[in-house]
Amino acid sequence: MGFFSSLFGTKDNSNLTEAIQQGAFLVDVRMPGEFASGSVKGAVNIPLNTVASQLSKFKGKKNIVVFCQSGNRSAQAKGILEQNGVPNVINGGSWSNVNQCVREVN
Repeated sequence: MGFFSSLFGTKDNSNLTEAIQQGAFLVDVRMPGEFASGSVKGAVNIPLNTVASQLSKFKGKKNIVVFCQSGNRSAQAKGILEQNGVPNVINGGSWSNVNQCVREVN
């Protein structure tokens, strides 16, 4: 996996789709106003600037998919979670990308 694909998600959504099929914890890390304007069905909103203070919400989850508008903030969220010992975090990239995968699964 290349540097940019590891940061910003990858065009190959097979890992993302598999995680969603297994009931992944879907986390939109955009700001509440962005989340309110549309997100992925079943996703929770934990804005990037609060991820570190809400680590308990991530503990014990089998798979976690973080996403945002473009993949930049979700890459940062993935890094924060991994630095704090949270495993199995996937950067889903944009919310529209994750939304497409959710629709394909359902």
